[in-house]
Amino acid sequence: MALLLKQLFLTRARQPQEELHKEGLGTISADHADRQPDVKLPEEHNDKEGWPASEVITAVVDSELDLGELSFEEDVAGGMGRHLGVFSCTMLIVGRIIGTGIFSTPSSILGSVGSVGASLMLWVLGFVLSFCGLFIWLELGTMFLRSGGEKVYLEAVYKKPKYLATVLFAVNAIILGSTASNCIVFAQNILVAAGRPVDEWVTRGVALGVAGFMTLLHGLTPRLGIWLANGLSLCKISILLFVVITGWVVLSGHTAIQDPHMNFRNAFGGSSHSGNDYATATFKVLGAYSGWSNVNYVLNNVKNPVRTLKIAGPLGLGICAALYLLANISYFAAATKEEIVGSGTTVASLFFENVFREEAEKALTVFVALSALGWVIHTHIRMACTENVITVSFAAARVNQELAKEGIPLPLGNRFWASNWPTGKSPLAGLVMHLIPTVAIIIAPPATVAYPFIVDVEGYPSQIVNLFVVIGLLWLRWREPHLPRPFKVWWPLAVFFLVAAVFLLVAPFLPPANGKGDTPPLPYYLYCLVGIAVMAGGVLYWAAWRVLPRWLGYEYVPHKEKLSDGTVVTVFSSQQIE
Repeated sequence: MALLLKQLFLTRARQPQEELHKEGLGTISADHADRQPDVKLPEEHNDKEGWPASEVITAVVDSELDLGELSFEEDVAGGMGRHLGVFSCTMLIVGRIIGTGIFSTPSSILGSVGSVGASLMLWVLGFVLSFCGLFIWLELGTMFLRSGGEKVYLEAVYKKPKYLATVLFAVNAIILGSTASNCIVFAQNILVAAGRPVDEWVTRGVALGVAGFMTLLHGLTPRLGIWLANGLSLCKISILLFVVITGWVVLSGHTAIQDPHMNFRNAFGGSSHSGNDYATATFKVLGAYSGWSNVNYVLNNVKNPVRTLKIAGPLGLGICAALYLLANISYFAAATKEEIVGSGTTVASLFFENVFREEAEKALTVFVALSALGWVIHTHIRMACTENVITVSFAAARVNQELAKEGIPLPLGNRFWASNWPTGKSPLAGLVMHLIPTVAIIIAPPATVAYPFIVDVEGYPSQIVNLFVVIGLLWLRWREPHLPRPFKVWWPLAVFFLVAAVFLLVAPFLPPANGKGDTPPLPYYLYCLVGIAVMAGGVLYWAAWRVLPRWLGYEYVPHKEKLSDGTVVTVFSSQQIE
């Protein structure tokens, strides 16, 4: 990580300021990121010299690019305003990333690739890809200072057919942006800790209760939700630190583990030679790292957004990456390959059981369950900021609200889903929108297959979105080089991310080594087809809204309305085509 950051920032530092200005790129020092930006402005914006960075960027970008129906001022109206600082944003990222993935997926990843060495290499690869993605999202996030994340970036680039990019992102975010997998893992671990059998319907009942509680928490007491999310994020860091330190003790030979170095001898023995296995395992690794873009979804609520985003993103992801790699080493030191693969979604419980025996193992399952809970809270803050039960819920709710504000046709009308009712500060309706697919996924599939399959399905469409986002970034570099960019990603990192995204979309269709994948009896390629079907459904939904009415002789015309809580929403009404 240090070498990657050093290479990136030293390369930028050596580039002369005159060259940056010649390229039309803005630079903002760390100390003055939101006060006095050194930005080369187009002549028509010379009157804005000396403005705060966020206002300069907003003025220039909004005038140069058509970012949906709402102006910047209309888009940020309503809600709690800018109240998230560097600490809360860092915890928003940490809380979103450290969900159930690091405690549950190492077993399935090891089972896919077949060796400890290959598994660790994938965790390193996931870290590198995540940092590449983070730098891409930093460039776009500091250019487009609005909530919504990929929704905004896709709208800025893919303008025709109008609203198609928005609808495709909306379908993916709403249908696949659930916290069902984390709720399921929370329920399984809390039942183990209580000494109760992990019955399928009891598990589902607990998972539904968690999802409902997070919806009410973020919808009715938003500040309490943020404080709880921050506290649980610190708790999760502490848990992982304890796992890491315990792993060092195990490796030193001072525990009951007979041969802690066994898995590290011939570490690559038994490695799979199937591209499908590595692609599927990489989806799970990237799912465990997902959340580094969490702040991008809630930028309307971030204080000093340029400076905060540039600090919180690398800091949050760096903390998680270091803890993830060391935690995996601890797992492999405390158990055999066979034990880890057979542990299912409770590999962290296996670690504590082997090291401290039964009582400590029960305590750990409570910690893992609380970690899953933390993920749900942040999701509801995010739908408005989208993905770890606490953190994902926070963000996902903000994203849903942004989609409703843009005028995407939704049941019960856009006004309801875009509002901050009943508190005037938090989008309870957006949280309910996030809750609906979560409930459906928890109830519908068999619990034993649900978790790994959901992780796979969520990962595939996300890679499609990521592919188009990085293509869009490169297109903007070529087409709009004069736009202010407080942060500029080193282009080889963007190309590497692009190549990786293409590989991850193609490789899952190659036959796996065992011929059946990791979610039997389901076909190994089914999750790819489901992900593609979701995106195809988005195209049909868009066509029913934008194309079919014209065949019938009418069209939808947008107009803006201001709700009682100050939120501005785009509403479409039908009229005959003359």
